Amino acid sequence: MKKILVTNDDGVHAPGLEALIQGLSGLGEIIAVVPNQERSSASHSLTLHHPLRVTRVRKDIYVTTGTPSDCVIIGMMEILKEKVDLVVSGINNGPNLGDDVTYSGTVAAGIEATLRGALSFAVSVASFRACRYDAAAGFAGRLAGYVLKKGLPEGTFLNVNVPNIRPAAIKGVQITRMGKRIYRDEMVRRRDPRGGTYYWIGGKEPSAEKGSGTDCAAVARGWISVTPLQLDLTDYKSIKGLRNWRIKYP
Repeated sequence: MKKILVTNDDGVHAPGLEALIQGLSGLGEIIAVVPNQERSSASHSLTLHHPLRVTRVRKDIYVTTGTPSDCVIIGMMEILKEKVDLVVSGINNGPNLGDDVTYSGTVAAGIEATLRGALSFAVSVASFRACRYDAAAGFAGRLAGYVLKKGLPEGTFLNVNVPNIRPAAIKGVQITRMGKRIYRDEMVRRRDPRGGTYYWIGGKEPSAEKGSGTDCAAVARGWISVTPLQLDLTDYKSIKGLRNWRIKYP
C-alpha cells in the first residue's frame, strides 16, 4: 500500500486539510502531520533552538509545534518511519503564484520532501476569500495518481494553483512557468500599552504580471496551473560571465 504524507501551513483546523485527505482517499494510507497553528509565510524555516512537541489528535492526524518543513521531517523520519511514496502539501487558503513560492510554507513542505527523496506537490486555491476546495481536492487526487504512476525528475516537485470557481467552470490544466507578483507592502507602526513600539508588516494583495505561459495568467483565465519547480537554483547562464570577471583573492 502506498504511503502518503499530507501537511500544510494553515494548521490543523484549516478546511483545506480535510478536503485534501478526502481527495486523496483510495490511493493509499494517508497520514497528516500539520502545524498546531497557522504558519503562513514560514517559508523553509526549521525549528532548531527549542524542542518540538507532537500530539496525535486522530488516528490519521498529528499536530506539531513546528513549521511545515518540521512536519515533513517528523512525518517521514519518526511517524511513518518507512519509505514515503508521496508528500502533498495543502490545500492552501490563498494562491502560491510566481514569487509567492519564496515565502510559502506550503511550497516549502514540497521542497523539504523533495530534498529527502520523496515525490511531492503543493496545491493552493487562488483566493483568500470564500475559498471552495472541491475542485482542488478532486484535482489533487487525480494528480497524485499521475505522480505515483509516472514519477518526477530528480530534484523536481510540482506547484499547483486552482482557480476559486465552480469545478464546471474550470477550463482545464496548463503546465506553466512562474510568473511575477508585484508586492505593495506597508509597515504599520504602533505603540503597546507600555509605550513600546511594534510593527505589522502588511499591505494589499499583490497583483501579477500576466505574461503568456505563466501560472498567474493561467489561473486568472480559469485554468489550473501546474508548475514544475526544481531545487537547483543555479543561474547557469551567468557562470561564464562571472568567470570572465577573473575575481581574485586576496
